[in-house]
Amino acid sequence: MLTWRELGGYLRQLPPRARTRIAMGDKDGLWGLAEHLQGLTIDELRIANWQRSNEGVKQSKQSKRPTPVNRPGAGPKAADKNSPQRIARRRAAKVRAAHRRSAIARGEIT
Repeated sequence: MLTWRELGGYLRQLPPRARTRIAMGDKDGLWGLAEHLQGLTIDELRIANWQRSNEGVKQSKQSKRPTPVNRPGAGPKAADKNSPQRIARRRAAKVRAAHRRSAIARGEIT
C-alpha cells in the first residue's frame, strides 16, 4: 500500500507526455524540444519579416509587432500592476478590509 507522499512522488516522476500528467492538468509536457524549437523558429521568422516590411516606414505607419506562437504550459502574461482590473480589485479589497475593521471595532466580529 502506498502512502500519499509516495503516490505524489510517483506522479511527479511520470514522463512529460504521460496521459496521467495531462489528465491532471499538466500542460508543460505537451511540447518536446523539437516543438519548442519549431515555435521559436516561427517566432523569429515572423519578427524578421515584420522588420523587413516596416523598413523605411514612419513609426506611426508601421504595423504591429507579431505575437509569439502560443505554447502549452505558458499561460497569459502576468497582468500589469496598474491595470484597471487590478486597481479595481485592490480598491474592493481595501473597502472590505475597512468594513471588517469597523465591524471588529463595534464588536460585531470577535
